Amino acid sequence: MIPARVRPLVDELLAGCTFPPAGTSVSCAVSGGADSLALLVLAVAAGCDVTAVHVDHGLRPGSAQEAQVVAAAAERFGAGFRAATVSVAAGPNLEARAREARYAALPADALTGHTADDQAETVLLHLLRGAGLSGLSAMVDDPRRPILGLRRTDTERLCAEVDLDPVRDPSNLDPAFRRNRVRHELLPLAAEIADRDVVPVLNRQARLLAEVDDLLTSLAAEVDPTSAAALREVPVALARVAVRRWLLAAGVGRGYVVDAAAVDRVLAVARGEVVATELAGGWRVARSAGVLAVSPPSVGGGAGHGPTRCKDARHG
Repeated sequence: MIPARVRPLVDELLAGCTFPPAGTSVSCAVSGGADSLALLVLAVAAGCDVTAVHVDHGLRPGSAQEAQVVAAAAERFGAGFRAATVSVAAGPNLEARAREARYAALPADALTGHTADDQAETVLLHLLRGAGLSGLSAMVDDPRRPILGLRRTDTERLCAEVDLDPVRDPSNLDPAFRRNRVRHELLPLAAEIADRDVVPVLNRQARLLAEVDDLLTSLAAEVDPTSAAALREVPVALARVAVRRWLLAAGVGRGYVVDAAAVDRVLAVARGEVVATELAGGWRVARSAGVLAVSPPSVGGGAGHGPTRCKDARHG
C-alpha cells in the first residue's frame, strides 16, 4: 500500500485530482509510464476499487514485458490486473490507429493518466488542425481524466517516491509523431518566447473555451436544425453549432470529420443558395419545402433517410 512517508505527497496530489468517491469500482488504463502508474497509485489512495488494464499494441520489441511491470505495481498497491493485446498494422496514421485500438480494448469508462501537460499539447494539436470550440477545450471536465490537474513532473516525482521504475517508451521521442514535436519543440519554444510556463495558460484557455462551448451547445439545443427558416433566423455561430450537433447525432462524424467547411455547405442549403450538398463519406444533406434531411451513404445511389432530428452531441 502507500508508504507512510509518502502520504503527505499523495494527499497533496489528490487535492488536485477528481477521482470518484471511495469504494467506487474503476478501471485504470496503465501503460507502465509515469503518468499511468501515478494514476494507479492515486486511485488506490483515493479509496477506489481499482483494476489496472494494460493494452499491448505489439509495436515494439519487448512491449509484452511491460504488462509485467503493470501487474507487479497493481499487486503491490492492492489493485486488480487485466492484460489485453491488440493488433495495429504499420502504415499511415499509426498513432491515431493505435489510440483507437487501445480505447476499443478498454472499458468505456476507463480512467486515463492524462495530465495538464497532455491537455496543453492537445489544445495546440487541435489548434493546428483547425478545430472549433469543443476541440480547443480538449479534455476539460472529463470524469475519465482524474489527474488532469497534475503536471508530468508530479507523476514522475510520485513514482520516484514510491520506488516505481516507469517504462520509457522510445516512441515518445520520435519526431515522426506530431504530438512529440509539439511536446519537445513547440511548447519549449512557446515558453521561451512568452518567458513563462505556457502549460497553465493553455489549460486556462481550454477551461474558458469549454464554458463558451457549453453555453452555445445549450442554446443550440433549442434550434431545429432541420428547419431552414430556424437556421436562417439565429446568429450564424449558433446555427453552426446546431448543424454540427445534428450531423454528429445522425452519424456523419463516424470515421469522418464534420469540419467547418461541411457545416457552412449545409448552411448554404438552409439559405437556399443550393438545393443539396455532399458531405464526407457519401453523406448528403438536401432541402425540400424548407426542411433539411440528412441521408447516409447508399449503394447505387438509393434514397436515404428522411429528416433526422437532433440528439444531444457536442460539436467539434
